[in-house]
Formats: sequence, C-alpha cells, structure tokens
Amino acid sequence: MRILITNDDGIHASGLLPLVRWCQKLGEVTVVAPLVEQSGKSHGIELHTPFMVKKLDLAPDITAYAVDSTPADCVRFAILGLKLEFDLVVSGINRGFNMGTDIMYSGTVGAACEANLLGVPAIALSTSPEYYDHAVTHLDYVLEYMHQHELMKLHPIYNINIPPQPQGVWITCQGGPYYSDDFLWAEDGSCMPQGKCVYRDAGDLRLDTDCIHRGFVSITPLTISKTHTDMFRQLEKLNEQ
Repeated sequence: MRILITNDDGIHASGLLPLVRWCQKLGEVTVVAPLVEQSGKSHGIELHTPFMVKKLDLAPDITAYAVDSTPADCVRFAILGLKLEFDLVVSGINRGFNMGTDIMYSGTVGAACEANLLGVPAIALSTSPEYYDHAVTHLDYVLEYMHQHELMKLHPIYNINIPPQPQGVWITCQGGPYYSDDFLWAEDGSCMPQGKCVYRDAGDLRLDTDCIHRGFVSITPLTISKTHTDMFRQLEKLNEQ
C-alpha cells in the first residue's frame, strides 16, 4: 500500500513521525506536509503566488517534502506535482478535535477532501491537545474496527476523532457548533479572534460532538458535495415546466 501523510500542524509537529512509523506497518509512506502550521485553512489552495517546496530529511527511510502552503496544496503537490500514486491519504493527527461545524474550517479535513477529489481514499485523524502525543497508540484499535467492518470499501473518506482512553467506537454524523469567537481590539486598530466553546450537549451519541465527550472514538463518513439532495429532488420538478 502506498500512503501519503499530511497534516495542518506542520511538518515539524511532534505527532507526525509517530504517525509515519505506524503507517509504515501498512505500506510505503511519503510525507508532504506544510512548512508551518496551517490550522483553519480549510480547503484553501494557492492560485496566484508561487510557494516553496523543500525536500527534508525527517529520517533516513522517509521521503518527505515541506510545502509552504496549505494542507490541500500539499495533497495537490504530491499527486499532481510529483505525479505520485497513492492508495490512501492520512491527514493528521491534528492537535485538537475536528468535530461539529468546526469541520468546515479544518485544514486536516480539507486535505482529506482534496485527496478524495483527486480520486484517493482518505481519513482525517484528530485528538485532544492534551492527548496528542499518545493518540497514535490507539490507531491499531481504530484500524481493526475499520477493517472488520470494511469501512473503506463502503465509502472513501472519513473524519475520525480519538478521545483520551477511548471506551469504544461509534459511527457518527456531524454535530452542531462547538467553537465561536469574540473579537478583541488592540490600540492600533487591529483585532484578534478569541475562541470560546459554545457546545451544547444533545445527549445523542450519533453526533460526533456528544460521542467524543462521552469518550468514544467518532468515525464520520464525509461527503464532498454541498448539494442539498432532498431539496434538489423537490426543486428539479421546476425544470419540467
């Protein structure tokens, strides 16, 4: 199996090498990750400004490139720029959960979505900041669940969140708002967003937000299309008029 690893915490993130070592049990690994942290970049790509790419020596047995752009651009560069073929893209492990409506902003998820657009199955992995250095120890457990239920054969893209000391695995859908922002003004007229938690417990394990807060691994099948299918089917009757 040929595996591409990327993230949005940057190529020097402490969780990258442990993930690489774990993925090497599955096959041949290539790393293409942002030069610096790219959190909150979603599915953004660079269209107007050239970006630097540098081959790095993460370890003697690892092919790695640092890309001075977004996670989605890392995937694009690996597949379209280097002309490499992959069987799986693994994005993460992100330092911080990607759940609820925050998925929309996630560079980790954006990279997985870009892989899917380019025809490669992908998973996005995230965990809590305080558990970041240990989350990789539970990947065998998560992989066994996915293999047992043949999840990658059923669907090509998943968002996975791993809580500290997981109690089990749940298949979930995207929950509601988790973070919002206040904006703090400085004397020079600039302003800075300051995150605040707005999560409300719905008591529903089918939601990724509630599932994770109850200590379960959350596996959410994602889709690229933003079409509201039910509404489209209702409205397409207008085309017949």
